Amino acid sequence: MIIQTMKEGAGLVVTVSGRMDAVTAPEYEQKFEEMLSNGETDFVIDFEKLEYISSAGLRALLSTSKKIRNKNGKIHLANVCGNVREVFDISGFTGIFQVHGSVAEALAVIAG
Repeated sequence: MIIQTMKEGAGLVVTVSGRMDAVTAPEYEQKFEEMLSNGETDFVIDFEKLEYISSAGLRALLSTSKKIRNKNGKIHLANVCGNVREVFDISGFTGIFQVHGSVAEALAVIAG
């Protein structure tokens, strides 16, 4: 898994590539701990290049979203497609998270 970040206006865009599973989920959570401790609170997570997500990846996503919300932050997902979208639909995550068709759409919502 590769995690890249880029500050865009009011939010931080976090691009996740590869696989998010039991092996890589702890890295994902650690990265978010670092970003939160650096004062970031509003996130757009871009899943366009994410090829696979397991239940461990879903748990990591839930865990980090709770930490973000506890800091009065916002979390929006963008470009959830293919197999990853199927997993989100089946697990009900599309009802839990705000899912947008693009990073630009998600950033516009954060900017309010």
